[in-house]
Amino acid sequence: MSTVKVACLQMRCGTEVAPNIITALTMIEEAAKRGATLIATPEMTNIVDIRPGLSKGKIVSEAASPALAALRAEAKQRKVWLLIGSLALTLEDDPRKANRSFLIDPDGEIVARYDKINMFDVEVDDGQSYRESRAYRPGDKAVLADTPFGKIGLTICYDLRFPQLYRSLVQAGADILTCPAAFTKVTGEAHWHALLRARAIETGSFVLAPAQGGRHQDGRETYGHAMIVSPWGEIQAEADHAEPTIVTAELDLSEVAKARRKIPSLSSDRPFNPPG
Repeated sequence: MSTVKVACLQMRCGTEVAPNIITALTMIEEAAKRGATLIATPEMTNIVDIRPGLSKGKIVSEAASPALAALRAEAKQRKVWLLIGSLALTLEDDPRKANRSFLIDPDGEIVARYDKINMFDVEVDDGQSYRESRAYRPGDKAVLADTPFGKIGLTICYDLRFPQLYRSLVQAGADILTCPAAFTKVTGEAHWHALLRARAIETGSFVLAPAQGGRHQDGRETYGHAMIVSPWGEIQAEADHAEPTIVTAELDLSEVAKARRKIPSLSSDRPFNPPG
């Protein structure tokens, strides 16, 4: 399959799981009606609540998650590939939670799982302090998934600032990179476009970036601007605001090989000794 129509959802998830999933299902249905066969939701599709302790009881395990079950059923009903940007899930062997992305096939089956590796432990100029590692256990494995339209490398949000992860995914065969996010408004305004375009350019890959956008019920404000970027770094589609919306684009996968032929940096790596 040389072309695929993709959709990235821009959501504004709140502090209750059920309304968030109802919104996601409605948007997935609309994206499918527009002809998208690969649909991506943002990070924390099930809940956005950074207030300490207030999400307790709302977040459950993967096996018990009604959100995951509903999204899998929607993918099957619409006969689409669905990238669930991430769900917050409890773990059996750790008091912390998982920030976990899923790739679902048109039969509703889980093809790949990815736990966010890089934790957002940052003091931001909006006056808020984020310590994701206190609440979430970082993953330790990069994940690549096969699809009929190419291999997809999975990442989440803050991973975007670690180019070595993206390069390793592409060196392993990725044609499409996903970066579902809940970027803060401050960091998004400064770096979102530059980072997404850089990851696409340096790897010669399509980048899909569904996003959270706007002021959430917990007081957090996210940047929005869900985006689809070509292997040459061109923005093929973008939400020009933070309101909930759907952006779509037709990906021509032959552009991946063309971009990598023009700039063959992936085959030009040279070993070197680190400083020190």
